[in-house]
Amino acid sequence: MEFDINHLIELIPEINTAFFQTIYMISISLIVAVVIGLPIGVILYITDKGLFMENGIIHNILGFIVNLIRSIPFLILLVALIPFTNFLVGTTIGPTAASVSLSVAAIPFFARIVESALREIDKGVIEAAIASGATPWMIIWHVLLLESRSGIISGITLTLISLIGFSAMAGTVGGGGIGDLAIRFGYYRYDDTIMITTVLILIILVQVIQFAGDFIAKLADKRK
Repeated sequence: MEFDINHLIELIPEINTAFFQTIYMISISLIVAVVIGLPIGVILYITDKGLFMENGIIHNILGFIVNLIRSIPFLILLVALIPFTNFLVGTTIGPTAASVSLSVAAIPFFARIVESALREIDKGVIEAAIASGATPWMIIWHVLLLESRSGIISGITLTLISLIGFSAMAGTVGGGGIGDLAIRFGYYRYDDTIMITTVLILIILVQVIQFAGDFIAKLADKRK
């Protein structure tokens, strides 16, 4: 493999555009995943057997939908959602269109992470809140989310890193971003310089996100 620094300098505008397209895609998708996935994860937990809002019907239906979406490989999901994406944003290519599929994939992923984080909470804390007369909303807000905040932050970090990988795959069908740049220049044109650069960018981006996420999660962990 050959690395040409002069060629890299020429492609800096393309790389810059692709990088910010990736940031744009994963930012939108992460926001959607947290806004929708967080309450889904909470509902999955509190409606489970033995919990204070136990409801087998809601739990099973919601769990089935979450598992159904998670079982579909992302590239297949990307193609399957083309009509919905076109209806929602008016196009099937570009970072905005890719954000639709990324969001759909991220929601159930993050929901399960939230559910797992809530399961780590000592049930004695929940029972104490119930015994003190706390309402379901008070238990959710002041007990569940408060006690699990470190795990949820770690889940956000994991979701964000997964979205980076998904966004690279979205580039194969014109989604834009680093993945699209790697496919168009690195793969189709056998451009080793771009391929090496895009891989390095993704590695650095993941490392920075993981470090920041771990740091914030440790600050939020009241047990330490």
